[in-house]
Amino acid sequence: MSVGSICTRSIDLADAEETIHAAAYRLRARKVGTLVILDRANRPVGILTDRDLVVRAVAQGKDPGQTRVGEVMTRNPTTISEATPIEQALTLMRSGGFRRIPVVASDDSLVGLVSLDDILSLLAEEFTQVGALVEKEMPTGTRTTRPPGRYES
Repeated sequence: MSVGSICTRSIDLADAEETIHAAAYRLRARKVGTLVILDRANRPVGILTDRDLVVRAVAQGKDPGQTRVGEVMTRNPTTISEATPIEQALTLMRSGGFRRIPVVASDDSLVGLVSLDDILSLLAEEFTQVGALVEKEMPTGTRTTRPPGRYES
């Protein structure tokens, strides 16, 4: 399965020239943790997370009404193709320490955003389905259940 099949296609954007106050307001209003900054060709040139705001702005005492998104965003974010297998995306996230990665088309234009939460939700669903299949296929009388009560580990 590819990241294109699970990524979020409705992406919240920011402009590099807007204030971080405006960006923070949008993060809160939209209940998201990431804004993507695009160039004129719709290619990701930056990513701004709630963590970026804390570490690169608030902790450094920057004025939210004067500081521009471009000053605190992560520039040139790592991107992945829609066709990238989920396993490869997970490896990239783990090695790069990313929780979110912009997903791009063949012309490098933004098409979505894949998050660690997206992948974990998919895996949880898959494990639930596999668990139900395993339980269904178990011979009668072999299922183990614990009676109610307290157990010590």
